[in-house]
Amino acid sequence: MSVIKTDKWLLDLYDKPIELCEKLLKHFDGAYADEIYNHLTSHGMYKYPIKNGEDLIRKLQDNKIWEIVHLEKQQLQTLWQGPDIPVFIFPSDPNDRKMKQNQNGKSGLAFKDKLFLFISKDNTEKEIRALFTHEYNHVCRLSRYSKKEEDYVLLDTIILEGLAENAVFERFGDKLLANWTTYYSEDQLEKLWKELILPNKNTLKVKRKHQEILYGLRRYPKMIGYCVGYYLVKKYKKTNELTSKELLGIKSNVIAQV
Repeated sequence: MSVIKTDKWLLDLYDKPIELCEKLLKHFDGAYADEIYNHLTSHGMYKYPIKNGEDLIRKLQDNKIWEIVHLEKQQLQTLWQGPDIPVFIFPSDPNDRKMKQNQNGKSGLAFKDKLFLFISKDNTEKEIRALFTHEYNHVCRLSRYSKKEEDYVLLDTIILEGLAENAVFERFGDKLLANWTTYYSEDQLEKLWKELILPNKNTLKVKRKHQEILYGLRRYPKMIGYCVGYYLVKKYKKTNELTSKELLGIKSNVIAQV
């Protein structure tokens, strides 16, 4: 598989997103097009109506988004010996203020067998490369790690996120890291790990508490799960002098040293 030419789809159907998602049906077993669209929009895809949609798509083409991602996919697939999965690129939601503020208007969604990128016209080439690195690392972890994704607990999820952002650091340094990597000091992260994450490390992915801790919702500190995951992976990676590729198959409890 390759980077799918979704720009062609978009030029025909950007104002008919349900029809657009019908093209994805074969990649989602048993799902309906509207369900797929709702799932994708909840992770950053544009919501209809989109103003000047054709102009936006032309701008993404001019920015060579599809070519950039294609080259990144080839490089990382070789570097990490990763799976050959389809990659779908769609415009991100320009009205999502939180995504604009925290992620400069870009987002991604990874599965074991496919990957989605949601891009804005303002994203730079390096930002796109960093985003793809993060998401494709997820794909590689999901395919390499022996545990089924439906059996993931909080510890597995935070390590998944920590691995992905450490891969970004390994390739690009700290300038392209997500904002949340700077939210807390190492002392704070160690305390958050021991007091909040560790006692809840076996919380199943399907439980609401899992998402609350991961993203720092309600009473939990902002993005605590992501931040602690990045901290734990960074510490283990440095101590053992391992590369991102070498970390992909290591068990979560080993990386977290619990």
